[in-house]
Amino acid sequence: MTLDLTALMTEAMVEGEKARYHAPPNPWVGCLIVDADGLVVGRGHTQIPGESHAEVEALHMAGERARGATLVVTLEPCVHVGRTGPCVDAIVEAGVARVVVATLDPDPRVAGGGVSALRAAGITVTTGIGTEAVRTQLAAYLWHRVTGRPYVVAKVASTLDGVVAMADGTSQWITGAQARHDAHVVRAQSQAIIVGAGTVRSDDPALTARLGDLVLEPLRVVLGSAPAAARVRPCLERSGELGSILDELGELDILQVLVEGGPATVSAFLEAGLVNHVIWYVAPAFAGAVATTAALRGLSTGTLAQLRRARFTNVQRLGDDIRMDVEI
Repeated sequence: MTLDLTALMTEAMVEGEKARYHAPPNPWVGCLIVDADGLVVGRGHTQIPGESHAEVEALHMAGERARGATLVVTLEPCVHVGRTGPCVDAIVEAGVARVVVATLDPDPRVAGGGVSALRAAGITVTTGIGTEAVRTQLAAYLWHRVTGRPYVVAKVASTLDGVVAMADGTSQWITGAQARHDAHVVRAQSQAIIVGAGTVRSDDPALTARLGDLVLEPLRVVLGSAPAAARVRPCLERSGELGSILDELGELDILQVLVEGGPATVSAFLEAGLVNHVIWYVAPAFAGAVATTAALRGLSTGTLAQLRRARFTNVQRLGDDIRMDVEI
């Protein structure tokens, strides 16, 4: 029978998303094993570092039913020996007849080698199914493997007229519960969070990701010095050139960093051209401009020609608020 490869790849992406919080610095890959009748007989996603990759998990579930089957996977199977053995070897040994891959892995230890090895073993390989969607899902991993730096997400929560704090300094909470929960999801997807020392002094944030019973603690990075009693401790305290800080975080295998504030910090990253993605939560409220704090400041945009153009990738309602995703 003819398989709906696009639908199967979408299902594999759902499987891969289950690994989003625990897989890094490995990619959060999803995999399906489909028999000749179109039945999914195995599925798997990346386990914690040092344990099985998605392909091996799916093969274990499928067992002998993997022989002659189609393997659908979001990222090119690895061909190198790391903390686990090569997935390509496991696929060949299982007798899989066909492998469908969304996108190649730019890691220099793979970089097309996985696909080549599978074809050399007589396995039919199809690439390019669901590529754009998977590359969006794995954007942080792919960016890190290509550049050596983490993928930078900047987060802002403001009123409709772009205010993040009132004249008396209060800012909690401008947005509602659903938007704040969503912001914790973004924190959980990031392995590090960057804030300025001013934010630490004024808000004393914990900068943890709290999702019900799940509490994650990304690496906290403070630009400047954090007070000794700050809740953000332990943390990295850094100053100097922002690109060098990102280089250091990349060497620590941080795939995604969330720049959470305040306005001077977010603006500095934007001014330096270091932001990949902006998540902007907007509350249906008006603050007025008198003695309030604007979401961004200090950008060198004196003329219309100097506007920093970007592209909306998502607009989503969260309770009374709106989340806007912008790719730069």
